[in-house]
Amino acid sequence: MFRELKRKNKQIPHEECIRLLKSEMRGILSVLGDDDYPYGSPMNFWYDEEEGCLYFHSARIGHRPDALKKHNKVSFCVCDEGYHEEGDWALTITSVIVFGKMELITDVDTVVDICTRLSYKYTQDEEFINSEIKKFSRGTLLMKLKPDHICGKKVREA
Repeated sequence: MFRELKRKNKQIPHEECIRLLKSEMRGILSVLGDDDYPYGSPMNFWYDEEEGCLYFHSARIGHRPDALKKHNKVSFCVCDEGYHEEGDWALTITSVIVFGKMELITDVDTVVDICTRLSYKYTQDEEFINSEIKKFSRGTLLMKLKPDHICGKKVREA
């Protein structure tokens, strides 16, 4: 169902894909938006290693939630900052694409639990986290991406 990489020598192992999903801070979540135009936007996220799922948070109303209510298939792309080999101008970059189906979660207890864990990826400031959760949890849409396919590659962009 999912295409294989043409250049197999660029493909990274599944474990490396998971490492990137756990360590990177942002990625681009793409949905099928209005009039079937792709709609991609940068998103903070948290990879739950136990479940093998990714979590995102959003407002309950807007372009993304409307699109997901019509069509739950998404793609999510993450890439690292890359690096330059000594004396080389070309950037070597690693990226991962996740294809899957998004589940929308509005249960406040679940939103609080997962958004708290997601927040700890970005800050250890408990006071800030608790304040934000208290203010916004009732208006937050939690999105759970269940992967159908994960693929990553490392390329030298020259």
